[in-house]
Amino acid sequence: MSSSCSFRITRTAEDLAQTITALSQRLVKVEQRQEALELQLNSAQTEPPEEELAMLDGVEQLLKECQDLLEISNPLNHIDQTGNDEDDQLAA
Repeated sequence: MSSSCSFRITRTAEDLAQTITALSQRLVKVEQRQEALELQLNSAQTEPPEEELAMLDGVEQLLKECQDLLEISNPLNHIDQTGNDEDDQLAA
């Protein structure tokens, strides 16, 4: 009876050792994936995509064009914003 009990203990210990080894290997893989994702995230944060930069350049250009159109369509507002008085402009 003691030999069958000893056999079960040995078998259980072997199973536990295999389980620990498998879990350790999985943990290493998960840590490697996490590191790769962190590197990918860091590189994505430091370098915005070219498509995003192009969109921002387009928005900046549209904003400038709108400002130019506003200045052309309402020159008196532009004069007020620059600090000149309307009366000075009319007198000139």
